Amino acid sequence: MSKSASYGEINLPLRVGIVGTGFAAKIRAQSFAAEDRTQLIAVSGRNLERTAEFAQSFNIVAVADWQTLIQMADLDLILVATINGDHGAIVRAAIESGKHTIVEYPLALDWREASEIVALAAAKKVLLHVEHIELLGGLHQTMRAWLDRVGAVYYARYSTIVPQRPTPEKWTFHRSEFGFPLIAALSRLHRFTDLFGSIESINCHNQYWGGVGDYYQTCLCNAQFRFKNNSAIGEVVYGKGAGLWQGSRKFEVHGENGGLIFDGDEGVFIQNGTTTPLDLGARKGLFARDLELVLDHLIDGKPNYVTPAASLATLRVAEAARISAETRRTVVVDTV
Repeated sequence: MSKSASYGEINLPLRVGIVGTGFAAKIRAQSFAAEDRTQLIAVSGRNLERTAEFAQSFNIVAVADWQTLIQMADLDLILVATINGDHGAIVRAAIESGKHTIVEYPLALDWREASEIVALAAAKKVLLHVEHIELLGGLHQTMRAWLDRVGAVYYARYSTIVPQRPTPEKWTFHRSEFGFPLIAALSRLHRFTDLFGSIESINCHNQYWGGVGDYYQTCLCNAQFRFKNNSAIGEVVYGKGAGLWQGSRKFEVHGENGGLIFDGDEGVFIQNGTTTPLDLGARKGLFARDLELVLDHLIDGKPNYVTPAASLATLRVAEAARISAETRRTVVVDTV
């Protein structure tokens, strides 16, 4: 038994229920199973057969639906790792039932709904953690460690292009279930807000091609923005699907004294004609590290590596990008 000043008395191990049976849910379940401070109890998913298989693999209870799972009296913590379009409703219900809650980003597809949920968690005095493991990764940590050597930042750009053929007819290629690209892939913008601070205004273009109904075969989203506290210009590109033919993952920062270029798993610092290779470390184990830090925060009151407020602030920028794409105009973030 332990005690946290923020959340009251905590009984250990924390009994965990998972909503979702996909890749992230499975990796999360492995982390919970390996952690002495948690005990996996139950899982619910969209497909009864997959839910049963998931439950059997972890020797836990399969629950028919998430509504039933979050009302289970023997659960202390809910992990939400299912389709983006359901995040808001599930997290709200879990918090209303008094459960501590961890959710994969985004918290919700609507910024105002997310704001209400953050306020609800504070009122209920339960943990709300929106996972942002990109902040724990080697690329981001190396960027942070070397950023001062760049000096005043002029331009920063992050591009991820993922060709996929054939395009699967699944929720990640569904407009309402996946959500607007920069909301669904919130980490792209969150890297910028974490490193450089608040974004003042944004201009965004988004396009879907192919598919039937709300399903699409290709999407491409491009946004340019200006930061509040300096004159730097940022740009983010996110694209995936059958109409893209070469993949890339590149993050670059150009400044007064040098540049940082990360291309895939390789990074360099460039200054005065000299190129210095950078070690980005391993990309594995981030979900386990995330859980360790969250439990340290919940149980021992240590600061968490990311706050709901920080995630919410980035979600507001993503909402401004969505409005910009729909209206074809530049949007000031404070007006959203």
